[in-house]
Amino acid sequence: MKLVVFGANGQTGRLIVKQALAAGHDVTAAVRRPHEFPLQGTSLRVEQADAMNVDAVDRVVAGQEAVISALGGAGYTKEQVSIYSQGIANIIKAMTAHNVRRLACVSTTAVTFQTPPGEDLVHRILFKLLIRMGRTVYEDNARMEENVRGSDLDWTIIRAAGLFDRDTRTDYEIRTPGRPGHYTARIDLADALIRAVVENRHAGQVIEAITTEGTPTVLDIVRKEVFGRADR
Repeated sequence: MKLVVFGANGQTGRLIVKQALAAGHDVTAAVRRPHEFPLQGTSLRVEQADAMNVDAVDRVVAGQEAVISALGGAGYTKEQVSIYSQGIANIIKAMTAHNVRRLACVSTTAVTFQTPPGEDLVHRILFKLLIRMGRTVYEDNARMEENVRGSDLDWTIIRAAGLFDRDTRTDYEIRTPGRPGHYTARIDLADALIRAVVENRHAGQVIEAITTEGTPTVLDIVRKEVFGRADR
């Protein structure tokens, strides 16, 4: 399958590209700074394309069979965030123009702004701190979801929570949105996004990818977000 990945130079994006190439797909990595992209392959094309640039998005979407959006990198800020909602709007416009139907994109369980039930007081306080810090980012993810649901594409929104790294995929779970407070390994999220478009899974659904093995604690997530927030 011919896939284009937006946000390909983020931590999740690189895993998507790597796994899709390993599975034999033709992949276009849409990145802002091609010289920084570390992956290579005979089936890989690296294109300079900022998701906020409608013409660049249109150019790289043309001729594709599916699109995966792992847009990210918006650090916590009090300022308005638009990379998620405007980026996906540009992607949807290009997909519609070129009759590319299949879209999978990353969102976050934090769009619900719910505190996990059953956690102790310290964890609930820490979770509320994260929500407050990332409110403008999470609000834009919510707008992104609205844009996707309002399109007539064959879309899948995959919400992740507390992204963390591990070396191998797990038997992660796919669930309908429910109780917050779970965690998602980037390598599992990448696999779920690829399977969604390649195997045409969960079309027209909002789902969650949940890792159940070797997950971090709430305190681990807070440390990462406060002292070294990484791209998706």
